[in-house]
Amino acid sequence: MSANGQEIEAKFYVHNLDKIRAHLYELKAQLIQSRVLETNIRFDLPDAQFSSQGRLLRLRRDTEARLTYKSASKNEEGVLSRTEIEFTVEDYDKAKQFIEALGYQPIFHYEKYRMTYVISQPSEGPQPSEGLTHIMLDELPFGKFVEIEGESIESIRAVADTLNLKWDTAIAAGYHVLFQRLCLSRPDLAPTQLTFTALNGLKISAEDLSVRAADG
Repeated sequence: MSANGQEIEAKFYVHNLDKIRAHLYELKAQLIQSRVLETNIRFDLPDAQFSSQGRLLRLRRDTEARLTYKSASKNEEGVLSRTEIEFTVEDYDKAKQFIEALGYQPIFHYEKYRMTYVISQPSEGPQPSEGLTHIMLDELPFGKFVEIEGESIESIRAVADTLNLKWDTAIAAGYHVLFQRLCLSRPDLAPTQLTFTALNGLKISAEDLSVRAADG
């Protein structure tokens, strides 16, 4: 997330995260979060107000617990930008109870493994400064992804090009939307459970998610 509270990111479906990791090593990217399991719960009001408006309320747990609000996103050149408010909470279970006491209901539970790298890029202008670009390597029950988050479309695209990711394959949708696409062709899946247990043993292709691989 940028300093002004805007999340600007691009997401790519990939076949081989090891190659991406090797590229990051060559770029001397800094590993700031080793591979960790994330558990996430999305909440909504009974009338589905958040979902219908494209907004998000999420409780996440990995090495700590965090509560996140995101506004509806804007899509420009495959890059999503939206306002994001996020902070850590001391007690995950109490935070969940608090959210539910306010009338919000859990609507979607999903898991992923994530590694996070950061690299510095000089920004353009009369007074150049260092901007940080975050690269997240994600493993979900239905595939592998790279998320690039930066200060601008230009900085994100520069990193994508360096990692040999095809820009025209950027996915203008979140993981929830991708899972909804999958569930349309897999009625046996529970649409609220994107977990490794729920999808264990299933073979899922890029075509099943209506995406294209950025690395081949």
